[in-house]
Amino acid sequence: MTMHTKIGSDVVANGRNYARPQRPTVVICMDGSEPAYIEAASAKGLTPNLDRIMKTGASTHAYSVIPSFTNPNNLSIITGRPPVWHGIAGNFFYDREAKEEVMMNDARFLRAPTILAEFQKAGFKVAMVTAKDKLRTLLGKGLDFASGSAIAFSSEKADKANKAENGIENVLDFVGMPVPSVYSADLSEFVFAAGVKLLESFKPDLMYLSTTAYVQHKAAPGSEMADSFYAMFDGYVGKLDALGCTLVITADHGMNDKHLANGEPDVVYLQSLMDEWYGRGTMRVILPITDPYVVHHGALGSFATVYLPDGASQEEVAARISGLDGIALAVTSAEACERFELPADRIGDVVVVSTRRKVIGTSPDRHDLSGLTEPLRSHGGITEQRVPMIANRPITVPMGRTLRNFDVFDVALNLVN
Repeated sequence: MTMHTKIGSDVVANGRNYARPQRPTVVICMDGSEPAYIEAASAKGLTPNLDRIMKTGASTHAYSVIPSFTNPNNLSIITGRPPVWHGIAGNFFYDREAKEEVMMNDARFLRAPTILAEFQKAGFKVAMVTAKDKLRTLLGKGLDFASGSAIAFSSEKADKANKAENGIENVLDFVGMPVPSVYSADLSEFVFAAGVKLLESFKPDLMYLSTTAYVQHKAAPGSEMADSFYAMFDGYVGKLDALGCTLVITADHGMNDKHLANGEPDVVYLQSLMDEWYGRGTMRVILPITDPYVVHHGALGSFATVYLPDGASQEEVAARISGLDGIALAVTSAEACERFELPADRIGDVVVVSTRRKVIGTSPDRHDLSGLTEPLRSHGGITEQRVPMIANRPITVPMGRTLRNFDVFDVALNLVN
């Protein structure tokens, strides 16, 4: 059931049909934006523009993919499909053939074309701005920058943007801001400011803006730091809306406190337990949240996979882990792939998800927690799946349909009235 009026033929990406934009269309992914953040800021009168569009447009909720981490969800959003389609199930996986842990921050790991690339091929102008460059390299796969119809850059490396690799140069002058620190709220503000400038001058038909969760990892909803961030964001929402675009806002995942009363992270050290139960080094625990930005989370999240030696029983190991305090579920690879639509070759033999307040680690000596200056807030589990879906125009969602965050381009192009 489609809600759009067709103008010419639809653009097809990964088996999904998208209407051709009738006006500039902007999708924003707010990293780690638990619904309570906007609710708390709104209750204090700090978000007049969001309040207005939520009343005159639409405000509902959607659900992220599992693991509720940044890369899998951004890639699902930009392809319109769950990880089984695009192959990105985390930041890390264990390559059994090479016998090494591999970081999936290279575009070669992406197995599906992006919605932006398909729209560019169909003759539309597209743009993308990410906070961190690790995402830009993945999300920008397939874009042709020589044509003049695509621009993609990151806040992190805005000063290094060039025509050949990004479709634009002199970004700092263009945006009117210096390169922000990678560990700052400014990294996200740069994304918003760049989006406004692009909409004013480049006038893309379709644009994707993706932020960083620096604030959300540090500050709970309703805190001064969080409220200040969302008040800032609200100003840019007003500017984007005033430019006449269709604007739809979602998040890659939510965020929860994951610490003890004394402020220390509340961790199940799974590698230590595997070594104790089955012998040191017999099992390998991989934490797909691990990335170069460990200051945010100390590589502690609510999702892990365990690689077993040949002949070991997945069912037995899963059952034993399931009995641990703080574990929401532990299932075999086949069960996890079916339940969460994951690529079997990019996850371990057992998938483990912790409860709302717990995180999963390997062993204490393998986590550098020196960068955690506040009590840990993190994500990755089922309890961080619920995210906002806000549009500046009314939307019609078919009866009985549960929205996923990777439906956001469908919402923006097909379901907007």
